[in-house]
Amino acid sequence: MKREIAVSNLDQTDAPWDIIIIGGGATGLGAAVDASSRGYRTLLLEQSDFAAATSSRSTKLIHGGLRYLQQGNISLVTEALHERGRLTTNAPHLIHHLPFFIPSYQWWESPFYGTGLKVYDLLAGKLGIEKSKSLNREETLRIMPTLEPKELRGGVIYYDGQFDDARLAITLACTAVDHGATLINYMPVTELIKKKGTITGVKAKDLESNRTYTLHAHAVINATGIFTDQIRQMDHKNTQEIIAPSQGIHIILPKSFQPSKKAILIPHTEDNRVIFMIPWHDKVLIGTTDTAIKKVSLEPKPHAEEIEFLLNHAAKYLTKNPKKSDILSVFTGIRPLVRAHKGGKATAELARDHVVISDPSKLITIAGGKWTTYRKMAEDAIDQTIKTCALPKRKCLTTELKLHGYKKCDPLAHLSAYGSDIDHIKKLMTKEKSLAKKIHPKLPYLWAELAWAIDQEMARTVEDLLSRRTRSLLLNAHATIEITEKVAKFLAKRRSMPLKWEQEQVKAFKKLAQNYLPEEVK
Repeated sequence: MKREIAVSNLDQTDAPWDIIIIGGGATGLGAAVDASSRGYRTLLLEQSDFAAATSSRSTKLIHGGLRYLQQGNISLVTEALHERGRLTTNAPHLIHHLPFFIPSYQWWESPFYGTGLKVYDLLAGKLGIEKSKSLNREETLRIMPTLEPKELRGGVIYYDGQFDDARLAITLACTAVDHGATLINYMPVTELIKKKGTITGVKAKDLESNRTYTLHAHAVINATGIFTDQIRQMDHKNTQEIIAPSQGIHIILPKSFQPSKKAILIPHTEDNRVIFMIPWHDKVLIGTTDTAIKKVSLEPKPHAEEIEFLLNHAAKYLTKNPKKSDILSVFTGIRPLVRAHKGGKATAELARDHVVISDPSKLITIAGGKWTTYRKMAEDAIDQTIKTCALPKRKCLTTELKLHGYKKCDPLAHLSAYGSDIDHIKKLMTKEKSLAKKIHPKLPYLWAELAWAIDQEMARTVEDLLSRRTRSLLLNAHATIEITEKVAKFLAKRRSMPLKWEQEQVKAFKKLAQNYLPEEVK
């Protein structure tokens, strides 16, 4: 997957594309896989990097959603559980089963949650994972020794899926390219082209060459997540906004705070939030908050009260109480929640399922949803596009479509997320011995992974390499800042970029990285 080839494809013919997709997050990438695998000539344009916003800032779970079961949204939970099963089957190198423990400190909690989890198991049907089970106090403390023991009665274990969101995003991009799609990052859409009130294409600017392209298409899909309303307002400036953005943060702590390989779920805080404490890349990920916001951006900043909220709740359930100085990194994402109706509804209660909208101009918008259901969202979006824009009917193939790099392996082993591409990365290390070294002693990644990302995964900036192709910035912000100059030099050399560009990259990334450090530890 090379950007230079993708850009050159824009000049090869004046014939309209079948489908142009705006947005390179989970939704847009899923739509590109669906459309291209059906045989449609597909172009995807992303304003920044693939999964640069919400899609790389998730809780890293492929799950049905116990919260939605509690709310009585059986159809959403059932759909998500079935999609969890399909994704686990189609990408075994990316998804692994993760046991979750719900602790009980009140007499009624274990039977209450146990009953709900039996329903959860049943809804998954043949696509289920392992069955849930109850534990007494002694069993609980044996497997979760850092759990707060005071008044602990036991708990319930159930299973869901875990993944690395940015790696899945790149896998989807590669899968779409494998099926003939053209994908380009750093090419924002600046204008929608209309003829007699119907959208017939877009204008887009290549941020690397500053060239503007006029691109025609039979159909245009808006899959821009938190920027959904901005694209719809390009179509009609008075269009009513449908996105109610909600900010959520996660903090990363050393493994010592929760060394178990099992995650902890706190299903009900005093303000009706759900908190996860999850093992991830040999660290502990704790999240998430749910704060309504008015403005969206590619790089949101955490609020001090959000960090305190997570630290305080972690302290309630862990024997070792974390402080700000213990935080290795904090990352912030914005959820593109769809407004369920007018009024002041709390963001924790807004619709989590997705909607597909067909405007009079024939602009197709897909919004809402979550990573787990990206495939079904894409299927619904392409089905609607076929109907609205009179494209030739073709059957969806993605329910059993193996994703790029498909390989049955231990998904927790290092490099496993690359699947069958591991062999190519190993060849790089054989050819250049220095690439087999770690980029930093406190980070798990190899220089070969950066080389592969630059050569084959459209990584264009230091941020691309350290935030998404690897998750260095999310795992340990201080360690990542320490290697910024080395990574910028490596990238500049591999891309044949000048010293001035390299220096600008260092400055930009170090400024960005400050958002990943709490105030007290900067």
